[in-house]
Parts: sequence; C-alpha cells; structure tokens
Amino acid sequence: MNSGRAERKAAMTVAFEELAPVSAFPVVPGRRWGPGLWWSVTTGRHVAAGSEAMRVQLMVLDRDPDVTGLAGRPVRLLWRNPRGQVRSWVPQLFARRADGTALLADCSSHPEAGGERAVKAARAVAQACAHIGWTYRRLAPLDEAAAANLKWLAGYRHPRNAGRLGLMPAVLQAFTRPRPLLEGAIAAGDPVEVLPVVFHALWHGHLAACLDTPLHERVLVGPRDAEIAGRSGDAG
Repeated sequence: MNSGRAERKAAMTVAFEELAPVSAFPVVPGRRWGPGLWWSVTTGRHVAAGSEAMRVQLMVLDRDPDVTGLAGRPVRLLWRNPRGQVRSWVPQLFARRADGTALLADCSSHPEAGGERAVKAARAVAQACAHIGWTYRRLAPLDEAAAANLKWLAGYRHPRNAGRLGLMPAVLQAFTRPRPLLEGAIAAGDPVEVLPVVFHALWHGHLAACLDTPLHERVLVGPRDAEIAGRSGDAG
C-alpha cells in the first residue's frame, strides 16, 4: 500500500460504488442464506450481498442519508507484511459518503469471524483507509429485534409504497405527535391502505419509532425529530 497524493486522488475520483465485485462471494454448504442481490433505494440498483449479516448492514447503510453509493466487494487491497510477504484482502462492503469519502467494511456474524487472518487484515486495511481519508470497520451484527424490524420496514422501501397522491401528507399529519401506530393509521384513513405508507415513511426516516423492540400496533410513532422511548403507547 504505497502512500502519496495519487492514491488520495484515486480514492476521491474512482467510482468504486459502480464497480462489479472483484471476486465472487463464496457459497458455504449448510448455510441457510447464500449470496444474493439487494435492491438499493439509495442507488436504484442491485448490490451483491454475500451473507445474511452483510444484507442487514446493507439495509442500515441504505437508510443512511449520508450514503450516496453502495457496492459489494468492488476493491482488493494488497500490501506486504513485516516479512515482505504479499497479503491481500477484499472488504465485503463499500459505501460512498456525500462528501466523497468512503467506508470499507466487513460484516461479521460474530466478533471472532474470520479468525486471526481477519484481525491482521483489519489493521492493514484500516491503516490504508486512514491514509486516504476513508474509514474501515468490522460492523457488529444488529440485535435480533432491530434486525427483524429493519427487514420488515425494508419490505416497504420501494417508491410504490409511498401511496396515492395526498396520502403521505395525511400520514405525516396523523403523526405530528407520537401516538400508537394503529391509532395514527386509522386517523389517516383505511389501515389496509395506510399502514404500508407508514412503514415506507419509517424506512425513509420521515417518521420515527423505536426499532430496538418488536414493532406492533401499539408502538409509538412520531415525527422524524421525535425522541421516542422503547415503549408502547397507552390506550388512547
């Protein structure tokens, strides 16, 4: 990993977020979830995902308003260890930020994933990223409730769930103050039609709810800037 101005310039100008994976994601026999594609709201394109853990992290980044681009395995890093041996690593995930910098990440299913080789690679990749103004992280898995909520809301991320003309403003108006999910949905119209719009608004951050506990009909939903505790609403 050579230092220099050229590397910094390349990091800012090369559209890594538009590149295909430099190597295929492995298929591991016996695993319930294998490589697939994630449709990104951020880019309007599919992103390669190699594991369930990676797919969850893609969901997190796809909701981040500061992220402008996403790609799976678009870059391979090469370096020499203290013995002069060439080593390489392909981070699982690339995210471009609005300021042009980027995040390289690996998405582990548990803290010890990858063993000592992954630990050594993480040090080298983090050093290289810091040199060019990027960030490297080993992203910790989400807890079960947060991951389940995110997967549920992701099912409503597509623009088709924004509802008919005029319905989204009515939904946002119904939740100008925090109130139970179903109560607000009924206030905006027929829950069958309204609930997908509420979930769409929650995914995109137009509305807020605590996602650390399971979503249900009494969970409090409010405006985007509301501080909502992880509790259910009272009967109202």
